[in-house]
Amino acid sequence: MRTQPWKLYIYAAIILFGMLTALPNVVPEDKRALIPSWLPNEPVTLGLDLRGGAHLVLEVDSKALIKEKVQQLQSDTRSALREAKVRPKTVRIVDEAVVVSPAAPADADAIMAELRQLNGGAGVAAFGKAAMALDITTADNGDIRMTFTEAGILNNISSAVDQSLEIVRNRIDEVGVAEPTIQKIGSDRILVQLPGVQDSSRIRELLGSTAKMTFHLMAEGGAGSLTLPDVDGSGQTYTVRAQPALGGEHLVDAQAALDPQSGQPTVSFRFDAVGARMFGKITQDNVGKPFAIVLDGKVLSAPVIQTPILGGSGVITGNFTMQETVTLSALLRAGALPAPLTVIEERTVGPDLGSDAIAMGLQTGLIGFGLVVLFIAMLYGPWGMIANCALAFNVILTFGALSLLGATLTLPGIAGIILGLGLAVDANVLINERIREESAKGKSAMAALEAGFNKAYATIIDSHATGLIATLLLFQFGTGPVKGFAITMALGICISLFTAVAVVRVIMQEIVYRRKIKHLHMKPPFGLFTKDTNISFMKARMFGLGVSAFLSIASVVLFFHPGLNYGVDFKGGIQIEVSSAEKPDMANIRHSLEALGLGEIGLQEMGGNNKNSILVRAERQPGGEEAQTTAVTTIKNTLTGIDSTVSFDRTEVVGPKVSGELAQSGFLAVIFASLCMLVYIWVRFEWPFAIGAIVTLVLDITKTVGFFALTGLDFNLTAIAALLTLVGYTVNDKVVVYDRIRENMRLYKTMSFRDLIDKSINQSLARCIYTTATVLLAMLPMAIWGGSAVSSFAIPMVFGVIIAGSSSIFIAAPILLFLGDWRTKHREKLVKEGRAHEEEAEATP
Repeated sequence: MRTQPWKLYIYAAIILFGMLTALPNVVPEDKRALIPSWLPNEPVTLGLDLRGGAHLVLEVDSKALIKEKVQQLQSDTRSALREAKVRPKTVRIVDEAVVVSPAAPADADAIMAELRQLNGGAGVAAFGKAAMALDITTADNGDIRMTFTEAGILNNISSAVDQSLEIVRNRIDEVGVAEPTIQKIGSDRILVQLPGVQDSSRIRELLGSTAKMTFHLMAEGGAGSLTLPDVDGSGQTYTVRAQPALGGEHLVDAQAALDPQSGQPTVSFRFDAVGARMFGKITQDNVGKPFAIVLDGKVLSAPVIQTPILGGSGVITGNFTMQETVTLSALLRAGALPAPLTVIEERTVGPDLGSDAIAMGLQTGLIGFGLVVLFIAMLYGPWGMIANCALAFNVILTFGALSLLGATLTLPGIAGIILGLGLAVDANVLINERIREESAKGKSAMAALEAGFNKAYATIIDSHATGLIATLLLFQFGTGPVKGFAITMALGICISLFTAVAVVRVIMQEIVYRRKIKHLHMKPPFGLFTKDTNISFMKARMFGLGVSAFLSIASVVLFFHPGLNYGVDFKGGIQIEVSSAEKPDMANIRHSLEALGLGEIGLQEMGGNNKNSILVRAERQPGGEEAQTTAVTTIKNTLTGIDSTVSFDRTEVVGPKVSGELAQSGFLAVIFASLCMLVYIWVRFEWPFAIGAIVTLVLDITKTVGFFALTGLDFNLTAIAALLTLVGYTVNDKVVVYDRIRENMRLYKTMSFRDLIDKSINQSLARCIYTTATVLLAMLPMAIWGGSAVSSFAIPMVFGVIIAGSSSIFIAAPILLFLGDWRTKHREKLVKEGRAHEEEAEATP
């Protein structure tokens, strides 16, 4: 019955390795050099919501990119035909296509040959072979039309993102942000995370500018000219030649400087050898003429060329501030982006809120862990301390795994660890309750131990599998901090299988063997459940179903009116969390902000963390990203003018595209999680069990959504994380009850189904109450003291856990009884019909 030594060595090695990988999280920074190089040397990276900083998601403007590529294709086509001495009638752009009209029908073949040659040079790699980047067709009127194929478009976008990634990294390096995270996400987006950056308006300007610089000679209007505005928005315009005289790709350096005569901030620039020769030739041939310096379609300055500039350097003057010249020089040094980048998502967390979040996470985590430890010790005495030891191993191994994976710990991630502890306790409760039952039957200590673990094993696997399904879908469809929550939850679920099933089993077996314990005593606290309960739960089934139906219908009504308080994640727009030393004057703030003309303004008092906090919401502004930056700055300046003590804890700007994607992915995650669990339970049990669990799940989730509508809590990504967690937890709770029903169906084949369900619920009642209590104890500290950052997660979780615990008994079981009775009657009906057919057949001569 004892565990073989080689298993002990493996378990000990896993725990020791986990403790070593978790060491950087507790070893002071000056001592980490002593940690071996083959182990992680850095603690778990804290997310921006814990340490403060800026989070931006940039998207390549694919329409602008394709427009530029089509223009480039037009220019390349003209050059290729000119070199081939083929003169077409026109080469023009029509609806993102280049159309070539031959001067004569006889020229069509020669033009087509050159265009095919041009297309060969624009090929893209696909499946290891050269794919055609251009689709070349001939119209009935003889015109030849060239358009980019889908493969060509995707290749251009991918190349632009890869090129932009390096340019963005160079720009961030130019402004000196420490430890930035810059990475490609998806096919056309770039994630930028900047720890410690509080004012993201400058970063937004730095990253959102294409920084395409060109030098143009002035024109007098007509064909081949452009009218461009002045950069300072004064309304002055300049008419310049459309074809640049010189491009910014020849710039090799740019520096912010002060004009020695006027003392005004300027930007000095320098060309490479090729650019210096071209610049010198241009200035030599155009002395006395104005020369426009253009950045992203706006004229920075248009000085008159006084003398030839042969040294390859120049100065840009204008009405700049010193900060603007620093940003401009950084942009020019880093190079121009191949296409505009749009800031589609922006989140900024202040350092105070980050430090408060860390303190809150540690405090609520320790309080929750302490309450769970005390509760388990109270339930099972010395044997409960073994379970607590496994919980400690669970936390250590989780942090070790996070360090090994290089994962980032966010505030929802801390919530995931805490909830994972609650679910890990469930495994220990299942095991200990089973051992207690076997001991009550008079079995010896080792026999009770073995039977208890074996009988609890299948239930633990089923309950953990359902939780893991929800977690994996959360990771698949989630983003940012929600993924952090999913990672810690998944690690907690997998590690709890090891600590609860393997480690606890080994420790208990060794204690029983070495101390020669004959009988295990696990007396319930306060005399609870000392005798088998015999409550007829199914008598109250109609009452339970009626109350549930009423609450679910009320929740649907609340969903439509007053409706959910959708956060910026789903609505898009601007959201700013503001703290003040004084109690905010809501009427004055509302009046001042509404006078700004920014559309609908929403204000919400928050409190929490001993602060006077309010949440300001503004709808998304028309006019692109510059309009969002201006609106955020205007709101902040107005609030500072009202109260000089305000600080901005959190700023979020989310575009409509992102909000739509987040809403879609969030709801899809809930639906797919439910369907996956339906399939799993159908396979592991039978169809009545699956339908009962899913119907109850829908009712539980409906009530939780109604709770959001009733309380007005923010319905955001964190709320979706709460719903998905509840999906896993509520099905996990149903699985435990259903597993006992399935077991009893094998043992009591002659017992009526109604009595069998009542017996199964009574047998698993202690486990249901204890598990619900432990999860509540783990989550309550975060719900009470967690503050606004996790209120959309912790508070609904407390409500949902209570609903899930009660619905397992009063909803899921009655539905199973109804389906079981229906199936039995249906089978009896089929049997009777079959007998009747047989008798009829025998009676027929």
